[in-house]
Amino acid sequence: MKKWMMAIGLGAMLTLGACGGGEEEDTSSNGDSGSNTASVDAEAVYAQNCAACHGANLEGMSGPSLEQVGARLSAEEIENVIRNGQGAMPANVLEDDEEITAVAAWLAEKK
Repeated sequence: MKKWMMAIGLGAMLTLGACGGGEEEDTSSNGDSGSNTASVDAEAVYAQNCAACHGANLEGMSGPSLEQVGARLSAEEIENVIRNGQGAMPANVLEDDEEITAVAAWLAEKK
């Protein structure tokens, strides 16, 4: 139980730290309004916000494995889980719409 709470706290710290400016740099350096999602590095966002619970290689830790999540869930369904939480996963682990969409699309490819 204590490990789970520490993982949630670590995830929250990483989430808050990730909101601090990296996305602003990406957005300001991208002049094309139609390709904002393409400018998001989904793997980096995952590493900063999700890997503490789901593992650096999607293998699962305190959260479930995501190695083949795309075989079970569509990008839209994954996006819904990221936004609303599920089971022990809290809602709003990611708050930026572009990051949510990019990570969900990236995970949906994992089949």
